[in-house]
Amino acid sequence: MSILSFLHALEAGKATPDHSRHIPLLQVLALLTLTFALVMQADAEPHAGWSLPGGEMGGGHFSAASQITRANVANLEVAWTHRSGDFREGESFIDGLTGEEPLQSSWQATPILIEDHLVFCTPFNRIISVNAETGEERWSYTPDIDLDAFPMPRCRGVTQWINPAVAAGATCHIVVIAPLMDARVIGLDAPSGERCSFGQQSELDLSEGLGPFETGFYMLNTPPAIVGNTLITGGSIADNVTTAMPSGVVRAYDLSEGGVLWAWEPLVGPDGTPPSKEESANGDPAMFRQGTTNAWSFFSVDPELGLVFVPTGNTSADYYGGHREGLDYYSSSVVALRVADGEVAWHFQTVRHDIWDFDVPSQPTLFDIERDGKLVRGLAQTTKQGYVYLLDRATGDPLFPIIETPVPQGAVAGDFTAPTQPIPSKPRSLFDLPGEQESVWGLTPWDKGACADVLASLRYEGPFTPPDVQGSLHMPSAFGGHNWGGPAIDRARGKLIVNTLHVGTVVQMIPRDQCDSGGGQGIHSASEQATESAQTVADIEPVALGPFLAEPSAGTPFCDRRWLGFVSPLGAPCTPPPWGTLAAIDLASGEVDWQVPLGTTRDMAPWPFWYIKGSPNLGGPVVTASGLTFIGATTDHFLRAFDTNTGEELWKGRLPTSGHGLPITYQLRDDSKQFVVIAAGGHASLGTPPGDYLVAFTLPE
Repeated sequence: MSILSFLHALEAGKATPDHSRHIPLLQVLALLTLTFALVMQADAEPHAGWSLPGGEMGGGHFSAASQITRANVANLEVAWTHRSGDFREGESFIDGLTGEEPLQSSWQATPILIEDHLVFCTPFNRIISVNAETGEERWSYTPDIDLDAFPMPRCRGVTQWINPAVAAGATCHIVVIAPLMDARVIGLDAPSGERCSFGQQSELDLSEGLGPFETGFYMLNTPPAIVGNTLITGGSIADNVTTAMPSGVVRAYDLSEGGVLWAWEPLVGPDGTPPSKEESANGDPAMFRQGTTNAWSFFSVDPELGLVFVPTGNTSADYYGGHREGLDYYSSSVVALRVADGEVAWHFQTVRHDIWDFDVPSQPTLFDIERDGKLVRGLAQTTKQGYVYLLDRATGDPLFPIIETPVPQGAVAGDFTAPTQPIPSKPRSLFDLPGEQESVWGLTPWDKGACADVLASLRYEGPFTPPDVQGSLHMPSAFGGHNWGGPAIDRARGKLIVNTLHVGTVVQMIPRDQCDSGGGQGIHSASEQATESAQTVADIEPVALGPFLAEPSAGTPFCDRRWLGFVSPLGAPCTPPPWGTLAAIDLASGEVDWQVPLGTTRDMAPWPFWYIKGSPNLGGPVVTASGLTFIGATTDHFLRAFDTNTGEELWKGRLPTSGHGLPITYQLRDDSKQFVVIAAGGHASLGTPPGDYLVAFTLPE
């Protein structure tokens, strides 16, 4: 971004809130200088740091560090390991939940590099700073949070802000911005860990305006976007509990003052315009509308366009939408908001009337390419369906044709399905693998036969099969396809790299009068007969698939049950392997260059069943200028390096447990080593062991 373009954006009121154009000239110049420095720090190329969770303001997971190459990557070894102590043994979804123990912890954090230290959060929201070359702890901060109120505590990272009102080198000049599970955002001095205020506000309280809600129904798990002094964030809600969940409002805050600059509610009225505040909050202008689409994942910012790109989830409850009316107009979409005032510039909906929990789960990733001699400002959006949408980020127009494709009809009583869904012509679906695929798979003929019986008892008509009282197979599932890890983009090679999960889950809708007295909430075994209506519910039991999640979806005519895996009696997925892949897409042509299995069944199955390639995965990749792609994500306990050009696996390093955080790589100085760092902490949904390991790899002397 040029200084002239930034000046133009400031003059047009796109780069900063409108009121900044009316402050004294010297303050404008000071703000401009420091804001531009922060933008250049975040977006400078080449760079060998990792200043923001996605690498840059527009994501991309790219590093110019090139000391580690395709020729020497096989020599990587562990440099240091930091252990926080913040992990919890407990039950996992895969092993089955009794409710007698809490869920095990899951660690998904991405560290950021601030000067020569890494700063990250633990699953319990403790913020820690360690020396980036030695792993030695510098400081830690423990917020006052009731962890017992959060059954599955998580934190995906922190970010940073340069405070222009504080001199360089002084306390609270460089501020760590930390989201907390209990709906607060706090600031910490990066060198010392001391608390920093936002003007007269000691912290930002996002519970304001949401009305009363139970603890754990609204959380902050993902770091916000920051441009200049403006912080922009949404929030995460609990799935499938009630239609009266807290609002999914996206808000912008002035970090120098602590006040709200604007609030965007994902609502549209009958005339196509947003309703008034009184209309949206049932007559209470102090409260945001309950049950609206939320935005829980990473945002991206293009300061030159003055836009923040928001990935939205779907509207409560996830699997029933007969009550929504206009509430899901912005659901499962990419929404471009103006940084200055929160007005919608454009939006692109990836799923119409989403009743599959197909949230847009990942950071909208920005890139530039040349097409027909012209520069195109692109945006890549990965989705749970396994589709990658390539859009013009200035207008929202698709870069390749979108095909309106007829999908299965016949939702449960009172609901409906959209007649078509928007399917990209390019790239092809990464969930669908080329060649003939069998419908079921098993470790043995008996196992395969059992899977075939399960499939015969379920409704399945492709990826948009509606939830059903019979029980529906959802392939892909609410886990994806793609999930929050998002893609990496190698700009020099024009490639997008993304991992895909190839498994399914089973969802069954249960009429309200057949739900148990607790609304179906909780985790149960398939044989449980503990409610008054157990006999009635058993009449529509599709199969004994092991532990299931019973969800109330209060406010709708149905509760639901979800089996978190379409698995065989031996515990293997019923779908043919690979159950996980890594792929490269040519951004100019939209073609898939390569797609290879990611991971193995090691650590998921006993020896000698380690041979199956392609394991379930949650996480994301990182690419380097030297042509390497690093990724953990798998159920086996490895960090891997691939050749970005060919997809060949070049190296794997053993981890203490699975690594589901985004790996990062950096080199502090020309004469220092390049490190690759990943958080290895397991994941309850995948059944991988919990841990607290931050592991760094580097080349030997």
